[in-house]
Amino acid sequence: MKKTIYLFGVLVSLWAFTACNKSEKPAAPETSAVSDKDKEIEAKVDALIAKMSPEEKAGQMTQVNLNKILYTGNGSGYDNNYGIIDPALLDTAIVKYKVGSILNAINRAYSQDQWISIITQIQDKATKTGQNIPVLYGIDAIHGVTFTLNSTLFPHNIGTAASWNPAVEAAGAEVTALEARACGLRWNFDPVLDLGRNPLWPRFPETFGEDPYLVEQMGVAAISKYEEAGLGSPKAVASCMKHFIGYSASRTGRDRTPSFIPEIELREYYLPQFQAAVKAGASTIMINSGEINGVPVHANKYLLTDVLRGELGFKGLIVTDWEDINRLHERHNISPTMRDAVKTAILAGIDMSMTPNDYEFTKHLISLIKDGEIPMAHIDASVKRILTLKMKLGLFENPVVEKEAIANFGKPEYAEKALFAARQTITLLKNDKNTLPLKKEIKIVVAGPNANNVPSLHGCWSYTWQGADASAKLSSKGDKNFINGVTFGDSILPLFPKSTLTIKQALEAKIGAGKVVCQSVENYEDPKNYSLPSLAGADAIVLCLGENSYAESPGSIRDLTLDARQIALAQAAIKTGKPVILVLVEGRPRVISAFVDGVPAVVDAFWPGSQGANAIADVLFGDYNPGGKLPFSYPKHTGDFIMYDHKWTEANVETTPGGFVDEGYMPQWPFGHGLSYTTFEYSDAKISTDTLIGDAKLKVSVTVKNTGTVDGEEVVQLYTRDMFASVVPNSKRLRAFERVAIKAGESKTVSFEISRADLSFVKEEQTATTHKFTRVTEEGAFKVMIGGSSNFELEAAPFPWMTFPYRTYKGALNFYYKEK
Repeated sequence: MKKTIYLFGVLVSLWAFTACNKSEKPAAPETSAVSDKDKEIEAKVDALIAKMSPEEKAGQMTQVNLNKILYTGNGSGYDNNYGIIDPALLDTAIVKYKVGSILNAINRAYSQDQWISIITQIQDKATKTGQNIPVLYGIDAIHGVTFTLNSTLFPHNIGTAASWNPAVEAAGAEVTALEARACGLRWNFDPVLDLGRNPLWPRFPETFGEDPYLVEQMGVAAISKYEEAGLGSPKAVASCMKHFIGYSASRTGRDRTPSFIPEIELREYYLPQFQAAVKAGASTIMINSGEINGVPVHANKYLLTDVLRGELGFKGLIVTDWEDINRLHERHNISPTMRDAVKTAILAGIDMSMTPNDYEFTKHLISLIKDGEIPMAHIDASVKRILTLKMKLGLFENPVVEKEAIANFGKPEYAEKALFAARQTITLLKNDKNTLPLKKEIKIVVAGPNANNVPSLHGCWSYTWQGADASAKLSSKGDKNFINGVTFGDSILPLFPKSTLTIKQALEAKIGAGKVVCQSVENYEDPKNYSLPSLAGADAIVLCLGENSYAESPGSIRDLTLDARQIALAQAAIKTGKPVILVLVEGRPRVISAFVDGVPAVVDAFWPGSQGANAIADVLFGDYNPGGKLPFSYPKHTGDFIMYDHKWTEANVETTPGGFVDEGYMPQWPFGHGLSYTTFEYSDAKISTDTLIGDAKLKVSVTVKNTGTVDGEEVVQLYTRDMFASVVPNSKRLRAFERVAIKAGESKTVSFEISRADLSFVKEEQTATTHKFTRVTEEGAFKVMIGGSSNFELEAAPFPWMTFPYRTYKGALNFYYKEK
């Protein structure tokens, strides 16, 4: 029997809150020394809370949507496209209900000047009311400052993850922080730490892919860059990791639907990235809108208080997602009344409710406080976290936009950073017979719905929530009748900057308009986008297929297969006999197995952002050598949901009684896959010892040589496999990676270190009185694999009927772990 080494303290079972013994609770992690500044803030906050009424405290815990304070013709505020504040409604929010936080833009992005005006009006009212507490304004700035015109938009997270370069995510976060703060926006609802393991899920593009370690590295890079200057700096924003926890694991694949996750899986795959984010210093966290194992997370005291606060040691602000306390009553049906829903959520651990369209939460919370149903100490703890964040952000000293921050918007170097990010994300999936790069002397046909469309390059959260169709431009006419004293012209206001190019335009800029034939138009649904123009004189076809923009529930689908119109267009292009270069512009992998065998070259650009078209043109014509790698397993069939880290039995298919083949994991392209215009050779893989003992480090190195004729970048990936374990081991797990630039003909040695923590897993232990989950490392044999993807070649089995572990990966390095 293997000997088990326990790495961390006992973790109480998720089932404990309903059935099992909860007597054994882990101690919270040790906190770092409190600075003098923190002590000063704490004293000020405590003094302020001592003077606050129940109404003021409830108000601080309330977040409403901007529409609640705007002039409106229909009573909703959603008919006001320009953020024009109604003073009477602002009084209602700030004076009557003492609201502590506001969020969002209504319908569309505003200019920087509009944001400055909005923030100034709100703070002028708040800081002259009651205890003079400024408002905390929150925004979804997911890949740039979503709701500000002319902001710099970077690739979405799924594309950033394809760079396998945390510096790319950091570059986007840095610019986002600067441009958000320049608008007076100090709280950003990002990064998304949900796992992307089901591409049907419409928020898949916002994830960093299927692997917890990759998600962790990218998420920590974002959080660090958002906050590293210090929250009081005009260069920083408060980050918000989300959505705690298990949000993306919905059984249906649709948004905000139930997840059923055994706790051993929850802790192994879904918790580590949040643990790392807490350690990195994330200031706030947003909660999963769905339910896990029948309990809505917004009502789950075990997860919010015992795990998040107790085990992870999170001390920051916990905010709901959109209307999620209401939904405990209205959708989940666990609370018979709205009042009970408020009580349940607050006692579970919620600090602030994104209400957002009424003041019912505030009213019920005031009633619950006055009736003694929620202890005042509990309320004060939440209010303290809110006020502490406001003080750290410098809102009490300067609640409006700092003068030194204003100039940080729209700097020319931001476009260069967005181009760097877009180039790094582009992933070359197929390149038979070196079809790419193309020569600039040739003539090309460019076709498909994504060929001449700007919004589809940006995806969701791009100047609007859904990412607008290029033909959808907002007029000011509808606002004239109800905004008193305001006169608008009749001009329409396009949302995307004029400098943003489509793929067609970028290709024309690259090789000349006379060499590009394209009939595609900006309207995604136009029939012209689904047929070929004249091919006369053309040398190749660049086929731009994929998805239009979408966000959240409107992006739900039931089939990953690319739609029939696009498949027919691809098949028609293949039949011409011209070389077809497929450029995928997509937020998630769409199944293309119906025609991909007839396409010699495939490039995945994901949703690459403001500079995406330029990056695509650079890659297609060889001005940039692609080095991206897939952050997910690209499915060949719409039912393929086996991940690279599958258990062996998931991939082992029994074809006849006693006959097995390895056909369970057969993606179109595996996790970590990506090609280059050069080639790389791996050699001289070494480990420092064949026995890793206790807390020592195993050093692993490999030599990588660029054997081609052009400079390139290779993502060197390290995986391990536990050969035998008391919990069924994965076939492999990603443990480390590094993106390395190597010149043509050059060799570089890449080194990593592995600790026993890297070899650990979550183990369930149950007795008659306790039910515990513990992270352990067990003594035994392990293998290390290093390469340019997760797809390592298996050695032949000694006998036909023998399967893993008797079969192993070629070139794997063997070592043994022991405690001492």
